[in-house]
Amino acid sequence: NMLGAVAIPMQIKLSNSPKFNAAFKRYDSIALKGLESEVAIDLSGDGKGDLNRLSTLRQKLLADVPEDARDIVDRLIEFIQRSDDLAVGRIRPYELADKWNEPRKKVLETCLRATRIGLLDFQWNLLCPLCRGPQHSSSSLKDIESDVHCETCKIDFTVNFDRFVELTFRPNAAVRRVEIAEFCVGSPTRTPHVVAQQLLPAGEVRTLNLPLEVGNYRLRALELQVSQSVTVTSDGETDASVVLDANGVAGDQLILAQRSQLTIRNETDSEQLLILERMTWSDQATTAAEVTALQTFRDLFSSEALRPGEQISVGTLTVLFTDLRNSTKLYREIGDATAFGRVMSHFDVLKKAIASHDGAIVKTIGDAVMAVFRCPADGVEAMLEVQELLASPPDGGMPLALKAGLHTGPCIAVTLNDRLDYFGSTVNMAARLEGLSSGLDVILSQTAFEDPKVQDLLLMEGYSADRFEMSLKGFEDENVELWRVRRNSGTQASSGAVR
Repeated sequence: NMLGAVAIPMQIKLSNSPKFNAAFKRYDSIALKGLESEVAIDLSGDGKGDLNRLSTLRQKLLADVPEDARDIVDRLIEFIQRSDDLAVGRIRPYELADKWNEPRKKVLETCLRATRIGLLDFQWNLLCPLCRGPQHSSSSLKDIESDVHCETCKIDFTVNFDRFVELTFRPNAAVRRVEIAEFCVGSPTRTPHVVAQQLLPAGEVRTLNLPLEVGNYRLRALELQVSQSVTVTSDGETDASVVLDANGVAGDQLILAQRSQLTIRNETDSEQLLILERMTWSDQATTAAEVTALQTFRDLFSSEALRPGEQISVGTLTVLFTDLRNSTKLYREIGDATAFGRVMSHFDVLKKAIASHDGAIVKTIGDAVMAVFRCPADGVEAMLEVQELLASPPDGGMPLALKAGLHTGPCIAVTLNDRLDYFGSTVNMAARLEGLSSGLDVILSQTAFEDPKVQDLLLMEGYSADRFEMSLKGFEDENVELWRVRRNSGTQASSGAVR
């Protein structure tokens, strides 16, 4: 009404505007000085936290982590105590690690241990592949469903551990209560992958000046189906154009320079929001595929598993199977009790080596072990180290030969015997390869062998690889190309040998 038309602008001008101006100036001053302390939260005075409990849990965490992670504990405690709600409401371990210049794995493991003792809580966030906003958050893998709908993007998508499930942390409510407000889905905090977006009325033409990094991008309209691939290279086009029609972005793939002009023409009958976004997944996202392949996570949270019957892709994993050679003969020659002790000791050696190379044991089956790694080279190094240790035990005991096979490929995560497990053709192939090992070498599939880090490893002094082909049970329709990788004994070659 007339009174509101006069009063509201006056209120904004005389009351709200000066407060906004003062807040922005103070924020600018803090940002320019880089002083986090000026926005510190005093938990002792606002009733939101328990400093005594925080101090007690700090001591407990210090006693639980390795000595080289104690500085990380103090930094984490300070971060929980002094950062604002927005910062601590969604703690990303890799982001903190990069900020603190600490190893990512070490910060992640510290956060996992902090969760175990009650300092932090973790949450699994299901992220939309388009807007990448959390569509659902849960405190357990049991609550994750494979099919999710994003209301903002109007799409259904299937969850993938490797891309769409991120693990984040927040303080336990008994330590600090956090109040999180939901911000606009288009804000930079929620959409760091979006490098440009433009709202174009029907029939409008607009030219954008784009400073881009080398890599792959996607150009799409929010309400339309068809998107266009964009590749940015150092020698790409400096001037290009695209047309929006009723289906989406029309035209061939764009190859742009790092600094280029892009002209956009909207030939639809309605206003369109055009979005240019990076295709690479956030480098600082701690994905479920990485976490569940970490030995520390499996040790601390062995009950974390999917609901029975649920199957979720985990992307590409390296699957390892091992087994002791002639273990039946071992029991017969040295007796059940002594042989059992040697087998248990070999499990300890295996677990330590696998964990130190960023892998995790999934399960043991008699004398055999199934484990997973994110990188094939880590699995190769771990197994060659274990084979050397078992072949020449430092305690002078009976030497053991450990057969090992590795295959890299897509896997499906399931719950089996109340634990997170994997199945699929990748697992089946890895299980077949272990039986081909002599106990002093590791059998690699072609996909594992072709990994760039494996190739770099084999170029190092003292490594060799021999190629062979054979038919495997369950894969009889083709001869499978395989590689036998070993460390050379005696006099080492000057460089790795591949035959």
